[in-house]
Amino acid sequence: MNGAQDLGGMMGFGAVVPEPVKPLFHADWEPRAFALTLAMGATGEWNIDMSRRARESMEPGRYLTSSYYQIWLSALERLLAERDLVGADEIAAGRSLRPSRPVKRVLAAGDVAAMLARGGPSERESDMPAGFAVGDRVRARNMHPTGHTRIPRYCRGRVGVIEAVHGVHVFPDASSAGDGEQPTWLYGVVFDGPELWGEGTDPSLKVRIDLWEPYLEAL
Repeated sequence: MNGAQDLGGMMGFGAVVPEPVKPLFHADWEPRAFALTLAMGATGEWNIDMSRRARESMEPGRYLTSSYYQIWLSALERLLAERDLVGADEIAAGRSLRPSRPVKRVLAAGDVAAMLARGGPSERESDMPAGFAVGDRVRARNMHPTGHTRIPRYCRGRVGVIEAVHGVHVFPDASSAGDGEQPTWLYGVVFDGPELWGEGTDPSLKVRIDLWEPYLEAL
């Protein structure tokens, strides 16, 4: 969706100042919010794309004034409430006030390291032919999905070249909406800076974006 999270190419937010790798957390409650999000994600009540959609659905003003883990916690509260796993009174109280319904799976403490090491691969086996090959010129579709999408606004309508074919992966737009995985081809596409940002852009600038096949049209 064209929400507050899609800031690429927008002006007025100042320079991007990368943080050092450590410390990983900036407040005592953040590790707990991180752990709760991972533990609830492992229950199978939702998938990672639904989590991203929940974060992006925050009211823009609140999103832009929230810290990274405040956004995570807000999305977790929304996902839990939508699935009747917590009540508004429990969120306000900050603790459980009644037993919740059972979830599909429970992540045991002893299984956390193995789960994190395993990750959540999105690549799928498929015999469908790829629509594009390395070297093909493509145009990113000028599309404005109302749900979660992985195509940034700044590349829509712009011409690039297929640089890599990554295989068939879960299509996040469908997965986030609960419409199944709908695996499709994923490509690495390189765009010239002036194509994205116009005249005056450093002509040597290249931007590489991973884009799913439904985001692209042939030229």
